[in-house]
Amino acid sequence: MQKSWKEKLKLYLTIYWTMFKIGVTTFGGGYAMIAIFDKELGERKKWIDREELLDYLAISQITPGVIAVNVSTFVGRKKGGVIGAIFGTLGVVTPSLIIITIIAALFINFASNEYVMHAFAGIRICACVLIINATIRFIKQTVVDILTLVTFLCVFLVAAFTRISTVYIVLFIILVSIVFTIIKGSKEKKKDGHDGGAQC
Repeated sequence: MQKSWKEKLKLYLTIYWTMFKIGVTTFGGGYAMIAIFDKELGERKKWIDREELLDYLAISQITPGVIAVNVSTFVGRKKGGVIGAIFGTLGVVTPSLIIITIIAALFINFASNEYVMHAFAGIRICACVLIINATIRFIKQTVVDILTLVTFLCVFLVAAFTRISTVYIVLFIILVSIVFTIIKGSKEKKKDGHDGGAQC
């Protein structure tokens, strides 16, 4: 049963308002938004689960654009199609456009103000806390065995101590995962074939 235009409009506005709230209440950029996305879109709205969010984040790492905007686009597309993606994107960027415009007009006059400098220092600390919190939660979700632990440590060391772009790291891990899945699938087929032959 297709939705009426009123139901569709209500859905689009809900997507827009949800992303707007995320955009207006989150400081620190895409990584700091991860925990907010998880709580608002996963726990409250039930629009996506944590595994889907991880997939969106992974795709956002290797596609152009800001992580938060990309995730909002993906979620909007899932809930409301192409128009939902547009509303989701507009919702998350609208607060930034408004706030940045205001700050740009006032920043030159207030950048050296002692209170403003302390406020930005506090915001940076909060952003770090949000990023660490999201990282811990997703580590618990994704590092589930020896293989994922080794992969995590290797990627962490490469990303932290080399200048290799994260895009190449993600692409390499995708390639390795595909090869590993193919090899694992081939072994399972051979095993099933031997088991079937033994039963005959």
